[in-house]
Amino acid sequence: MHIIVLENQPSSQRGGQELILLDVCRGLAARGHEISLLYLEEGNLIKQYQEFCSHLIKINSFLLDRSTIKHSLKFFNDIWKVPICRNTVVYSNRYHDVVFGYLLSLIKQVPFVCYLQLPPHTKSFGRPHTLGLKGVNKFIALSQQTKLDWLDTGLQEEKIDIVHVGINRETYQPSENFSATRQQWSIPEDTRVISYVGRLDTEKGIEILIKAFALLVKSGVKSKLLIAGKPVAHASIEAGEEYQQSLEQLSIDLGVASDVKFLGHVTNTTAVYQVSDVTVVPSLWSEPFGRVIIESMACGTPVVASRTGGIPEILTAEFQKELFQPGNEQALLETLSQIIDWRDRDPAFGKRCRQHILSNFSLDNMINGIEKSLLSVAN
Repeated sequence: MHIIVLENQPSSQRGGQELILLDVCRGLAARGHEISLLYLEEGNLIKQYQEFCSHLIKINSFLLDRSTIKHSLKFFNDIWKVPICRNTVVYSNRYHDVVFGYLLSLIKQVPFVCYLQLPPHTKSFGRPHTLGLKGVNKFIALSQQTKLDWLDTGLQEEKIDIVHVGINRETYQPSENFSATRQQWSIPEDTRVISYVGRLDTEKGIEILIKAFALLVKSGVKSKLLIAGKPVAHASIEAGEEYQQSLEQLSIDLGVASDVKFLGHVTNTTAVYQVSDVTVVPSLWSEPFGRVIIESMACGTPVVASRTGGIPEILTAEFQKELFQPGNEQALLETLSQIIDWRDRDPAFGKRCRQHILSNFSLDNMINGIEKSLLSVAN
């Protein structure tokens, strides 16, 4: 099977969507499938794609701007130059790019599959996007909640497969020596470490985490908060920087600035999980899945997360008690207080976290599911 993959920018600094796609493409290539990557902007993952892709093609735009003949010619020229062979499938990593994906599949007479990693923003749908979505042969949703969100837009249920995200068990592992890990970070063993890993964005609820952390410190718990991630602003770079500054000011106002550390973008997130006692995902929006949750738990570090979106599909069985009401710092404080001392009270809990992820969210399971969906429409 030849898979033509559409990606905005292959960069680890953008978020989980890009990392998921890299894992999928690398895994499919290892199974003998040919991968061609079409992208808009270069990112730091390009070199990794070069290791297994047969073609890497920079595209001018995935959107058709009919206001100028020049742009339209570039758009269709990009489509014509894409190589096609037997059993080709177009695979879009975002629903935003369905216009290009649909026209490519239509002109080249090949099937089109779209990965639904975000809930729909129907207000931004124009006629081209609506037509593009109708031209998709198969959708893959990364959670049941994401599927339900999209069914509300009128998509046919039989067209949507659910494939949960999976991760590499070798990449995310517990620390071999927790004491040594703490020493490397210059953190005393009697200090509880809470971490946040992800983009700095208002919908992520980081203010709620800082407020709950301040309450935890006030209650007498000796603790540190590590915030790993860069601001992602839809308006401008300046707006993103201002948002981070507002978070830093909040920690100052609450009297916990000395205990809150902003790490910026961290390439090796495993190290953050390994040094932490708990990872928090305080999302305010309908988080489609929550890759950070399975990464952290695979490292043996439990996760406290908002009861929203697809997150409850991960934190099942005994891990349901780690869910809290979104936007409620008091509820987050209470949940953190119940679990923060797990290393003393239930030392085997970390192993159960890891086993839960390996059993239900492995990389092989994800690649199996996506491969099955792609093959179901391949000519």
